[in-house]
Amino acid sequence: MSEFDLVAMGGTFDIIHKGHLTLLSKAFSISTKVIIGLTSDELAEKRGKKTINKYSKRFETLVNTIQTHFSEHSFQISKLDNDFGPAVLEENVQALIVSDETGNQGAILNQLRAEKNLSPVKIVIVPMVLAQDGNRISTSRIKNSEIDIAGNLLSID
Repeated sequence: MSEFDLVAMGGTFDIIHKGHLTLLSKAFSISTKVIIGLTSDELAEKRGKKTINKYSKRFETLVNTIQTHFSEHSFQISKLDNDFGPAVLEENVQALIVSDETGNQGAILNQLRAEKNLSPVKIVIVPMVLAQDGNRISTSRIKNSEIDIAGNLLSID
């Protein structure tokens, strides 16, 4: 029996790494169904993110990752054109899964939900996954060839 019927989470998922898998794992471990907001190319650009992959490729990779690692679970991917997407509008969302880096988004989300007369969601904070050097795993560090997707340091010649 899952703790929640429906939870939400979001991300850009440009290069899926161990940190993303940890967030997804937490979401699927506590809920029957997960809504995943996938950042649109326009929103990524607005936030100053330089993605390697376009939305369609990120969508396809995310679906394949979920089907590989969480095949028994139900999910929906929604294009995120704003910070919260369906988590603001979907009254049945019971929790928001965030990293400790984005934990402050929960209070903002609950304020927006209150304005729409929706019940607040529980904020589930998942600690950042650290790389071999003790710093957080991030897509930018992977793009900079500092670490691989598992957080292992890459040797610099």
